[in-house]
Amino acid sequence: MSTTAKPVLVGIDGSPTSFEAVRWAAREASSRSAPLRLVHADVSALGYVPDTLGTATPESTSETAREFVSDWLRDAREIASAAAPELVVETMVRTGSARTVLLDESSTARLVVVGSRGLGSFSGVVLGSVAIALTHHGQCPVAVIREPDEGAEREDLPVVVGVDGSGPGELALRWAFDMASARSAELVAVHAWHDLVVGELWTRAQADETWESVRADEQRLLAEVLAGWREDYPDVAVHEVVGYGKPARLLLDQANSARLVVVGARGRGGLAGLLLGSTSQTLLHHAPCPVVVAR
Repeated sequence: MSTTAKPVLVGIDGSPTSFEAVRWAAREASSRSAPLRLVHADVSALGYVPDTLGTATPESTSETAREFVSDWLRDAREIASAAAPELVVETMVRTGSARTVLLDESSTARLVVVGSRGLGSFSGVVLGSVAIALTHHGQCPVAVIREPDEGAEREDLPVVVGVDGSGPGELALRWAFDMASARSAELVAVHAWHDLVVGELWTRAQADETWESVRADEQRLLAEVLAGWREDYPDVAVHEVVGYGKPARLLLDQANSARLVVVGARGRGGLAGLLLGSTSQTLLHHAPCPVVVAR
């Protein structure tokens, strides 16, 4: 395995979900012949407590924190080695907030993986500034991993991907097909349309088309988008799902029986604003499986 390849990076804070993220990331890195990088953002090394008007950090607190971090990284390395014994694993402690450190590290990473809940510098990863910063400004894909009892992948479950025909959607398809192929899993491609899209179609067709013909148009769109990918990944069985409604609801319906969901950083049509509005928040809150945001 080449150590010059871009690493899969995991944020470590000692929480159960961060350790589950390590386990998931180790398998992902192994499947892509990439090294795994375990990173802790050391706020205590700043010498002050962030957001408290420069309050100094007591030395005793800093020393205790360093001991915890050493234990966390050791445990994380052991988890990674158990999940993928042949994996190249490196650990790193960087001074700064989780937001600053992970954003910077994302510029040289293949994928950043974080737990859905955290402690310390990763607290509130789903709703807080770290997740927002990564999804808006990160320079590589981001994976959010659920609780340990929810995050373990079932080998008989499919990979689910949201499809809208946009450029970012193509990036999501690449990641989804790669993941399905590496896992010998079925791929479920979900395409949704809502009132605005239907209204545009009816206006364009001067209301001559029936509801079923609109659905047929959407099915043809999905088939056209998937055609080239099917040729590139003949080993991946693809199941197409086309439906009317909010994208979050259709994706969540499929996520209930999925090993992971892949979505693009931005979309159009039924997936417009995926990471900027309620759809992404709904998926990150309620999807019972890992969510991968491709870019």
